[in-house]
This record gives sequence, C-alpha cells and structure tokens, in this order.
Amino acid sequence: MTKKVYYLATCSTCKRIIKELELSENFTLQNLKEQPIEKEELEKIYTFSGSYESLLNRRSVLYRERNLKEKQLTEEDCKNLILEHYSFLKRPIIQIGDHNFIGNAKKTVEAAKLHIENS
Repeated sequence: MTKKVYYLATCSTCKRIIKELELSENFTLQNLKEQPIEKEELEKIYTFSGSYESLLNRRSVLYRERNLKEKQLTEEDCKNLILEHYSFLKRPIIQIGDHNFIGNAKKTVEAAKLHIENS
C-alpha cells in the first residue's frame, strides 16, 4: 500500500502537519522543491480529486504575481501550472492506499489522522 506525503520542506504548515500526524517510517516523504511531482503521479492524484482545479494552490506567490485570479483557468491550464512549478500544487498531499488527503484544512488533517490511526 502506498504511503506518501507530498510537501515542501520550507513550509512551516507542512512541517507542523507531518509532525502532528506522527507518521511511521512506512511513509515516503517527497519534498516537491527537490523532487517535483511527475505527470503520472499528478494524474493518479487527479483520479481521486476529480479535478486539477481542486489541486491548484491559489495562495501561491506565482498565482498572485501572474494575476491568475483574473483569468478563467481550464482543467488543462491548472494541470500545466502544477507541472510547471511546485508552488502551484496544493499541499501537503497525504496518500494512504486509495485515499488522498489534499491541503491543510483542519478537517482534512483530522480525516488523515483518523485514517492513519485506523489503518
């Protein structure tokens, strides 16, 4: 079973969440800045999320700098942005088998924690 966390080592929120989850050594941690997400990995996450738009980090500095809020982004645009630069991917993404927990919302982190405890 896949147990993986996509995160940024420089992100204090990601570090806090990883610490809070008390992950076992069975988890692989992938620092997106050092090892950007591959197209195949992103497509696998997409199958669970249902949209690339839901994976897009709208708080990214690049998102603001490019005034992307003003544009109508298609699913393909969102996918390409995420593949172009790691900061466009919402994080952390916690994969446990067929379950993906995307982002840092409190309820998402709680759901991931509950899933880890029960698996």
